[in-house]
Amino acid sequence: MKTHLYLKILIIILLTSCRPEMDEIIKPSIIPKPLAQKIGNGSFIFNNDVAIVSEPKLLDVSNYFTLYLKENYNFELSNNNSTKKITFKIDDSINNDEGYELNVSKNNITVKSKHAKGAFYAVQSLLQLLPLPSSSNTFKIACVNIKDEPQYKYRGMHLDVGRHFFSIDFIKKYIDLMARLKMNTFHWHLTEDQGWRIEIKKYPKLQEIAAFRNETLIGHYNDQPHQFDGKPYGGFYTQEQIKEVVAYAKTRQVTIIPEIEMPGHSQAAIAAYPELGCSGEQVEVATKWGVFDEVYCPKESTFKFLEDVIDEVVALFPGKYIHIGGDEAPKTNWKNCEYCQKLIKKEGLKDEHGLQSYFIARMEKYINTKGKQIIGWDEILEGGLAPNATVMSWRGTSGAVQAAKEGHDVILTPGSHCYFDHYQSENENEPLAIGGFLPLEKVYHFNPIPEGLTDKEATYVLGAQGNVWTEYMQTEKQVEYMAYPRVVALSEVLWSSPEHKNYSDFINRLEQYQKRLDLLEVNYANHIYSVKGKFTHLSDRLTFELNTTSSSYPIYYSTDRSFPSKLYSTPITIDASMHIKAVVLDSKKTALGAIFQQEINLHKGVGASIAIDKEPHPAYNTGGKGALINGVSGNNKRYGDREWLGFLGEDIEITIEFDKPTNINSFATRFFNGNGQWIYAPKEINLQLKLEDGRAISTLKKIENTKSLLVDFKLNISQFSEDKNLKATELKITIPSYGNIPEGKQGAGHKAWTFIDEIIIN
Repeated sequence: MKTHLYLKILIIILLTSCRPEMDEIIKPSIIPKPLAQKIGNGSFIFNNDVAIVSEPKLLDVSNYFTLYLKENYNFELSNNNSTKKITFKIDDSINNDEGYELNVSKNNITVKSKHAKGAFYAVQSLLQLLPLPSSSNTFKIACVNIKDEPQYKYRGMHLDVGRHFFSIDFIKKYIDLMARLKMNTFHWHLTEDQGWRIEIKKYPKLQEIAAFRNETLIGHYNDQPHQFDGKPYGGFYTQEQIKEVVAYAKTRQVTIIPEIEMPGHSQAAIAAYPELGCSGEQVEVATKWGVFDEVYCPKESTFKFLEDVIDEVVALFPGKYIHIGGDEAPKTNWKNCEYCQKLIKKEGLKDEHGLQSYFIARMEKYINTKGKQIIGWDEILEGGLAPNATVMSWRGTSGAVQAAKEGHDVILTPGSHCYFDHYQSENENEPLAIGGFLPLEKVYHFNPIPEGLTDKEATYVLGAQGNVWTEYMQTEKQVEYMAYPRVVALSEVLWSSPEHKNYSDFINRLEQYQKRLDLLEVNYANHIYSVKGKFTHLSDRLTFELNTTSSSYPIYYSTDRSFPSKLYSTPITIDASMHIKAVVLDSKKTALGAIFQQEINLHKGVGASIAIDKEPHPAYNTGGKGALINGVSGNNKRYGDREWLGFLGEDIEITIEFDKPTNINSFATRFFNGNGQWIYAPKEINLQLKLEDGRAISTLKKIENTKSLLVDFKLNISQFSEDKNLKATELKITIPSYGNIPEGKQGAGHKAWTFIDEIIIN
């Protein structure tokens, strides 16, 4: 009998060892990283002996968790007297409403929180402890104790549906994805020049006319001449659909802030009701991007219209805030409007900026009577800030600093770190975007507290927000591609304590999180396996370094245009012009990212000494001054990579010194000329060569006015000197700024940007 008993025990052990639940426990890799986490011994096994218990106030959250297990793992919790329990408890000793404690032991999982919000975020951490769904209905998670709470109370994501319109199902998915990362605010940008997207029953023409445009711009705004698709486009959300989304967001602890733009970005509404504009003339819903002169005229009838709109909006959104825009409102029509000029005098306003302040303050007062507060973009500071306004700072951080010093709440969303419509990779094959360059790492290292604030002033910083403007995002998949994984990085910026943040550790956790995004069919940008290159100048040689964000897989490269086959281990020596290809390959030699390609032009300027009398703008100085003579040209389509340097309205002088007298035959460079983004090629360049005999020769060369996106400049030395054997010790290049942008152009009156690429000397 003992032999049979031992045999049975052996069989049970063998069978058990092969069961899925005995697989290796997944190491906790939660995003955003918890405040405190202690991994224990052993594991909690989900099997048919697990019950769930919840206090009434947390029942909705526990039901959310139960439904998630059923839908994704085909696993059902019971309510019987099981030996193992998952318990949701109220704990008033937890100070933060969004804080929680999650304790996983061998026989119990306990969620403690003061509020349902905290319990919901505990569940999001718990879900990341679970293995990926499989065919098994038995699985386990590591024993762990987590105590957690957010750093910032406002953790937001924005979505513009005015430029391109997205389905209700996608809006729900967008909210669900951000809620999984413990983001708590959805900023729904509902009205624009190109489309009005919210049903207002009192004004049916907003649905009939303002919600639709005749056609849409093809390609980039900078492409000349503008081309259009000739296809009507539009749509709007009914009030019933909005109620549905608001209710859905509530189950995910997400508050929705609607944005109703005023006084600018209002051409669609004026197209429906021309009397809202200053001229009263009929206009069309905008068909291209940019800023338009059509703004609301501050007449009593306009305020009545907007108050009626607000009445219907506040009834749909139970949150604290209404966003009223306030950005990019040209004053041209106001300057030419007799009514506006009389109103400025009547109210004792200084100018049209004062009129905008009057407009915003009046609407704020009305919105306050509805029990709501306003948020506006940082332009609402111009002319004086409305009394109770919260400022959303997007043009850098100066608006946030000013508002905080005046005692106003602020939300940081600077274009430099939070605009997810910017390019996220230097790959030439990236889908078309508005411009700029915002890689994942830069998002992760964002600090929402601007420099220049005292500790007390910093308390006015509520948090930050990622913005997704959709001019160049026609599909839902493209929105996902631009938002993820940058949203993931921002979630950790806003939730996790700075001292616990580590980018390498984040990338390791992101690799695991992206597997969960795969299951949710999220079209994220997988750039953590993309190869990046960097030119380095050592004392005795020039090299080119390759790296990837993730170090989980090796890099292979070639220098002869063939498929990368050499294992990369040390920087590549550059002793001639060459074409480098590189890619990350897995164990099966399958490419995990796009093939990196870089042309190296080893001209005479490479390795020389360079100085610039002005610092490039901080947002466009990634490669530093050395980027101008490193043998690598910038991207042909955009100006935000490490090779282009940007200067705002400044004359610049570049000096290149050679380590020995050098024979110079030609000089070449190029300028970005994206006028739609306030970027203009210079009108002229002055070159001066300092020769080995001490003489200096110079020439002033005009640059022909062109609409091309890139303006090439080349000058042969023979064009201003008959001596073909000039040996120079120094080259000085003086580049005057274009000046102010002309009237009638985007950004009229503002200083123009200058963007310069590689300086090629042969």
